[in-house]
Amino acid sequence: MNWFQFTRLIRSIYGRQKTLPDLEWIQRLGLLAVKLGQVHALRIDFLDREKCQHLTKLYRQNSALAPEDFLKLLAAVAPENFTTNFERIEEKALASASVGQVHRAWLKDSSPVVIKAIKRDVRRQFIADVASLRNLFRLATFVYPPLRRVGDPVAILGDIEEYTLSELDLRHEVEGQQILRDLFEEHQKRFDLSSLRFARVHENLCSENVMVSEFVAGKTFDELIEAGELPYTQLIELFRIHGYFMFCIGTFHGDLHPGNVILADGKICFVDTGYIGHVGDKIRRGLFEFFSALSAFDYPRTAAGLNRMSEIELSDAAYTDFEKKFLELYADFTDTTVAQMSLTKKMMQTIKLGVLCGMRFEKGIFAIIRSLMYMDGMVLRCKPDAVLMRDLRPFIVEAEKMV
Repeated sequence: MNWFQFTRLIRSIYGRQKTLPDLEWIQRLGLLAVKLGQVHALRIDFLDREKCQHLTKLYRQNSALAPEDFLKLLAAVAPENFTTNFERIEEKALASASVGQVHRAWLKDSSPVVIKAIKRDVRRQFIADVASLRNLFRLATFVYPPLRRVGDPVAILGDIEEYTLSELDLRHEVEGQQILRDLFEEHQKRFDLSSLRFARVHENLCSENVMVSEFVAGKTFDELIEAGELPYTQLIELFRIHGYFMFCIGTFHGDLHPGNVILADGKICFVDTGYIGHVGDKIRRGLFEFFSALSAFDYPRTAAGLNRMSEIELSDAAYTDFEKKFLELYADFTDTTVAQMSLTKKMMQTIKLGVLCGMRFEKGIFAIIRSLMYMDGMVLRCKPDAVLMRDLRPFIVEAEKMV
């Protein structure tokens, strides 16, 4: 993707609201373009709801390889004699993502599994595209320095680069599954995690480009929401589980969009664990305090929570000025539904206000903010009349003694 194509991509996203972006063209531009489209699917603070919902299709509508090409890919990138371990490999793709695709298969003992393989040349093109855009963004922030303080496109691009490159090495996904599973085992007696499960990974058949894991018979949250079949209670349960990992542990699934969560027999299963988010105690506790106060609509305490998250905490006149602006920002937030006021939009406005007033946040906050955007987007699609912060209050009360 060159600068001209990037400019056209941004114009297609931010242009006339009634003209929706061409998703097939975005996919043809490559992985970075798809990732940028996915990020903007969350930006209801900038874009209208119809365009955001249209861009969410990039989480599930990606071009699949032809059956014969997938088998050629396996022959090229899988361990030696890989296919001899299988009784049958289904030719039609079960799912196709921006980095790879998944096919059903059966081991020699008839155990149902899925094979995930990374598409050829994805990494090379992605690295080249990131390098090109990084130069453009550096020039933009040099010409207009305030852009670095509020939006910092170089930092956002770096976040996309980090979690995408992690996804492109399936050994990270195997490792991520084990990290989350170990935390599950360690914490399940402290906090009810009984609704969470993990697919068994066949590590002896995994490599950088190929992963084999248990077939989980279920539907993704994205599929369930699209069909109008996801109970809102399951969405709140997802936030309860994911919230515990984020706020009480500080290690969590770093890219938990609705296509990466499967509901199977009433259990929540995390997939695509290639990027594990980590956040320090300062951000973890500060952000929990922020949401604890926000769920009680206690805005002075919410403002104080945000300040405690900052690496540079405001004091005296600077904090007084910030708190005044913060209270004005949240003057109409109490008991609003997600359709009336998006939490994503409010969070982006909040971080922007903090930065403009002199706050600075550690890098780890990006993964948590992204997770909260995903949750907000799912609620907006599933139950737009929900008062999300009030509905999250029971989890907040449950977790307060553990943070």
